[in-house]
Amino acid sequence: MLVEGAFWQDLESDLADPEFMREYVTESIRIATTDVIINQLDGAREAAGLTKAALARAINSEPASVRRLFDGRQSNPTLGTLAEVAAALGMRVTLE
Repeated sequence: MLVEGAFWQDLESDLADPEFMREYVTESIRIATTDVIINQLDGAREAAGLTKAALARAINSEPASVRRLFDGRQSNPTLGTLAEVAAALGMRVTLE
């Protein structure tokens, strides 16, 4: 594989380790899945005409917490938080 740059060369080398590869793939899937859910929830919030502050009030949370969730500054939201936000928007989180 042709990879340029020290980061990519190091990553390519690290991915040769099966344990590293498993953890890398698992974390990549977790991040991508969380991102999809958050983007869908934010789209539903916008479609409902709710501000982040109004959504925060609906779930009895601080507006800053909801802003961090949708601005990508909360890197690892809990499933409970995502489910609570979804419920406030008339949605639910499901496992496929």
